[in-house]
Formats: sequence, structure tokens, C-alpha cells
Amino acid sequence: MQCQGIEQEFNRKLALEKLKKYHKKGADDTTRQLIAALMEDGVDGMTLLDIGGGVGAIQHALLKAGISQAADVDASPAYLEVARQEAQRQGFADRMSFYQGNFVDLAPTLPPADIVTLDRVICCYDDMQALVSLSAQRARHLYGLVYPRDTWWAKLLLPIMNFYLRLQRSPFRVFAHPTRAVDAIIRGHGFNQRFHRKMGFWQVVVYAS
Repeated sequence: MQCQGIEQEFNRKLALEKLKKYHKKGADDTTRQLIAALMEDGVDGMTLLDIGGGVGAIQHALLKAGISQAADVDASPAYLEVARQEAQRQGFADRMSFYQGNFVDLAPTLPPADIVTLDRVICCYDDMQALVSLSAQRARHLYGLVYPRDTWWAKLLLPIMNFYLRLQRSPFRVFAHPTRAVDAIIRGHGFNQRFHRKMGFWQVVVYAS
């Protein structure tokens, strides 16, 4: 049901709007911060698995920085198609792989990567434990994510957003997963936190093995 909601909510119209914004202004501030933190010690020759990669901002930035291959997994067919077209436009198509569907279902079929990223993704998924655990298993060296801060006002805002979604008859929902729970799962897979920054509603975090 949640993935059906993602297909409905993250449709072609929104994907094209996001692409236009990306062309005009570049990646969002939190995405730029995540990219910078991942690149701190260099990424040359590494591989990337970008879960819920949107229009491909992380993929393109890290490919320009020297990673050898990138894979984009997205539950939204519209976003995946736009990302594929943008990769072609930027000349990265031969270094990209695209997978459409629920990452939790696809995870066993995906090869591990040196870097795994989830930029504003875990707040869109109900089973946080499965998503974080399976994605951390795919990461060899770096694990980066952007997700809502664990604050009282974030917990107040998300139910309001879900109420609005219900009024729209959308099956999509957003979730405020506890930071401690997310952190514990990632550390349980052998990672230590290397970077953390609060940016308004969001927190940007990078772990290293």
C-alpha cells in the first residue's frame, strides 16, 4: 500500500518540477550537505547504491567526483524515468543501473556498494527496521541518510501532513521514526557515526564502517 502511495504521490508532474528546480538551483541544501560529508575523504573508484534517488542529484555529484558505478532504486516509476533521462543528458548512462520497486523486496537481488544513501527516504516508509537493516547490509564503507529530526514539533507536524493526505484520498503516509532506533540498527551492522548536522526539520548523518 505504501509503495502504491509513493507512485501516486511522486508522479511525473512532481518529478519534472523537481528536475526543473535541480537544473536551476542544484541539489537541496540537505542533499548538498550529505554529498559533501560523503566526499570528505574522497570517493574515487567507489560504487554507490542510492535508494529513493529522486532525479539523481547524489548519483551525478558522486559520479563527477570519481565513483565508478551508481545504482538507483526507486518505488516511483516517474522519478526513475526522469533520473534515467537526466543520467543520459549528463553522460553517465553507461555507469548507471536503475531498479524500479520496493527496496525491501529488491534488496536480496542487489549487489553491495561502497556507499549507500537514503535521502529523505525512511520517513516515507512504514517498516523502518527492515529498510534500514537491509540497506545497511548493502553498505561496505559509508552509509548516509537525511531524515526528520526527532523533535516534538516534527512529531506534531507529520500527523497534520498525514491528515492532509487522507483528505486527498492518498494511501501515502509519512513517518517520524525515532533517531535512537535508527542509529542503533545502523551501529548494529558495524558502523560508527562520522558526521551529524541538524538542518531545520531534517538531520544529515553519515556513518562509516
